[in-house]
Amino acid sequence: MPPVEPLPRTVRLLLLARVVNRLGAFSLPFLTALVSADHDTSVTTAGLVGAAFGLATIPSRLMGGALADRVGRRTTIVLGLCGCAVAQLALALSSSLTWAVVWAVLLGLAFELYEPPSQAIIGESVPERQRVRAFSLFGAALAAGGMGAGLLAALLGHRDLRWLFVADAATCLGCALLIRLALPRDRPTPPAADREDTAVRPLRDRALLTVLATGTAYALIHQQTVTILPLALPRQGLPAADAGLVFTVTAATTVLAQPLIRLSWTTRLTTPAALALAHVLLAAGLIGFAVAHTLPALLVSAAVGSVGDLLIMGRVYALVTDLAPPTGSGRYLAVFGTSWGIAATLAPVCGTQLLARTGTTTLWSTMAALCLLLAAAHLRTTPRPSALHNPPKPTRRREPDTA
Repeated sequence: MPPVEPLPRTVRLLLLARVVNRLGAFSLPFLTALVSADHDTSVTTAGLVGAAFGLATIPSRLMGGALADRVGRRTTIVLGLCGCAVAQLALALSSSLTWAVVWAVLLGLAFELYEPPSQAIIGESVPERQRVRAFSLFGAALAAGGMGAGLLAALLGHRDLRWLFVADAATCLGCALLIRLALPRDRPTPPAADREDTAVRPLRDRALLTVLATGTAYALIHQQTVTILPLALPRQGLPAADAGLVFTVTAATTVLAQPLIRLSWTTRLTTPAALALAHVLLAAGLIGFAVAHTLPALLVSAAVGSVGDLLIMGRVYALVTDLAPPTGSGRYLAVFGTSWGIAATLAPVCGTQLLARTGTTTLWSTMAALCLLLAAAHLRTTPRPSALHNPPKPTRRREPDTA
């Protein structure tokens, strides 16, 4: 195993802030359950509310990328987190289905603002050889917070699901404060440099569109698990709040399995091969969900699938960063990130329909089959970073924050 190079201070601070934010971020998997239980709606209606939230995250992600490249990374992150806090609190206090839908949509519009600037900071602050590890650690930071969040969800979810949204709002504000005080202020892209990048537009980059297509399919599978699991567990004889324990095991595996990223045989894998292997592991975990009817079996299946998630996250975000032109990583990462918005829109509708019409076994088996198809697609279509021939990206200029 090669020696570990320290990450820049800016990246370490960002990872810490996201841990704080993630401690309360287990409310969204219970959005459909909250709407269904507190507003006496059907599973299908609850799925449509979840889809409305997901649809709103698509323009949110694109706005986050544009703002990150134009008004600055730090400002965009703080704006997004504060917007999320307001919407979460209002959603928890909603007294009618109409207001719940309104605040779910507004939450979606704020929810993805901070993702492109966070990812751009990582991609631009570390050398190319460290990007896979840095993005993997970013996922691990979210997972580390998620371990506590899963336990919090299991505890508060048994009392009142609204408290999960209150806790999420509090950690959003804590994260925003930490980002504002600790991260240096970054300069927006100079207009002249921004004009130089217009010759390469994200939506005209075929390599990026290929990665976007496979990434959207992966995000759909991931969102099915996150969104539908609390609804599926009661059909398997388990309480919905046990989803918090499943998510906790997933997060713990992501943290504890981090050394896998630095093993010699994993570092030698090409990006297509690593992504194909990851999707096979995901398929194995989903098959476990399909056949398991006890909590221990579900936890083991979640651990297997989370190893696949670990291999995906570092590789795919490093690949997108390599594809981006200088000063354009925020926009490239934002376009790629719309895969999560698309998936968040489709997953509640598709998942609730499959669950209602066919049951849990068919739902998870269908997702496992899609994983195997994606594994084959990666070997044929995914570009390799070594073949991209992008020029080195300059480090983004930052100045001390004296405000």
